[in-house]
Amino acid sequence: MSSGLRTGLQVLLGIIIVVLGYWLYLSITEPWAVVEQERVLTEQTRDRMDNVRNVLIRHQRANQRFPSSLDSLMIWVRQDSVMQANSDSLFAGVNLDSITYSPRSGTRFHYVLNDTGRVAVYLLKDPDSDDQIGTEAPDVTLLNAASWE
Repeated sequence: MSSGLRTGLQVLLGIIIVVLGYWLYLSITEPWAVVEQERVLTEQTRDRMDNVRNVLIRHQRANQRFPSSLDSLMIWVRQDSVMQANSDSLFAGVNLDSITYSPRSGTRFHYVLNDTGRVAVYLLKDPDSDDQIGTEAPDVTLLNAASWE
């Protein structure tokens, strides 16, 4: 085999090795990036749901009842002077207008109030996952309980 052919073959094999190495690198890092993005979205969703739960608890303590809808809750938040004064610390930099929306799709959290039993309960659910807080069933033990805790 001539030295020119041998050198050309070595260069070609070197290029193939580099291309296959890059392809291998991408095949490992791209799926990991998707998993990491999903983890971040899950964390953001749960943080927002925790914020809504905290506001629901504050509303219940102030008014002796839970609000009938998330719209009612947000109206109360905007009108309550204590909530306005503490909004930065309560919502940790989250825009107040987006607190009731899932960061995954921008869809509003699903909220159902069941006040037919002795103790009113609610269900706050993320429409894009199985995460939820509370229950629709009149089970006081699940009041304010998150599915991930």
